[in-house]
Amino acid sequence: MTVSAIGLLVANAASAPVYFGILKTYVGGLSVLHWVNDALMAVFFLLVGLEIKRELIDGQLASWPRRILPGIAAAAGMAAPAAIYIALNAGSAETLRGWAIPAATDIAFALGVLALLGSRVPVSLKIFLTALAILDDLGAVLIIALFYTADLSLQWLGLAGVVLVVLAGFNRAGVTSLVIYLLLGSVLWFFVLKSGVHATLAGVALALTVPLRPSPGLPDNPASPLHRLEHAIHPWVAFLIVPLFGFANAGVSLSGMSAAALLHPVTLGVASGLFFGKQVGIFLSIWATVKLGLAHGPDGSSWPQVYGISVLAGVGFTMSLFVGMLAFPASPELQDAVKVGVLAGSLISAIVGMLVLRLAPSKRGRRAL
Repeated sequence: MTVSAIGLLVANAASAPVYFGILKTYVGGLSVLHWVNDALMAVFFLLVGLEIKRELIDGQLASWPRRILPGIAAAAGMAAPAAIYIALNAGSAETLRGWAIPAATDIAFALGVLALLGSRVPVSLKIFLTALAILDDLGAVLIIALFYTADLSLQWLGLAGVVLVVLAGFNRAGVTSLVIYLLLGSVLWFFVLKSGVHATLAGVALALTVPLRPSPGLPDNPASPLHRLEHAIHPWVAFLIVPLFGFANAGVSLSGMSAAALLHPVTLGVASGLFFGKQVGIFLSIWATVKLGLAHGPDGSSWPQVYGISVLAGVGFTMSLFVGMLAFPASPELQDAVKVGVLAGSLISAIVGMLVLRLAPSKRGRRAL
């Protein structure tokens, strides 16, 4: 988020023409901005896919009892923000296309805030937020695939399907060379780019074919191809790709920005969805699920702490910005409204969530809720 603030400053400084000029420069058939959003972000989605697969097969979401509470919370935490956005944009068919923008939680930033709180937050809540965000990302991936694709080319889509079948065949045959998966993954990315489906989804598709051999008692087995790839690309995603994406996409020219612009339905819908929708949907769904006896709450945590986590889930920075660019690809004005809403909603959620968790009383004992 710091790098995004720098991008915002650069976009409003004397260097603004250079900043926007570089982003619009074409290299190899794509603009620099498209290389960031379509190619580098495919690596981000590759990491997301690897995390989802690992958690579902060999991690915190490996069994249905563990999936119930974060699954219900993730679904409600996506539905409530979308409902708020739709309510504020019901009069415009154009802006309604952005209904999914406030639906996703940014796991990296949310966990970064938790890290600042140290032992004040029970480990169980950190695990719960991670599981919720993983399922949240899965939902966002499905939304992008179903609702934010261009006109499909069956020819290119068919070629992508062939590559995916080959990758799955290598998995079943026990092939563990990451070089082979990554080379074919590059071909898959190109075919998906040409097909009309957003190219970043090739990263998720590739992740699902990378072998993971379940390892009871040793979830981080370094010999597993999936773990090796995840550990190899994580630093690049965390310290290069996500910051670069934030720098390239958060630049909003504030010249001429008025109160009316700040009260734009898209800006209000995104900011309100992230801050109010996330906390309402997640907290109430957790409360109802626990009270109905469908699942136990996170061990050793109090209701105020659960509320703090629910507020913190409103940090939707990276994925929300990404969906916003897909929702309004041809409207710089609406993209700017999305950026302001995402920055405002995420920042308020981070600050308020951190304050609630810092002040919330803890509850000792294994079972608190």
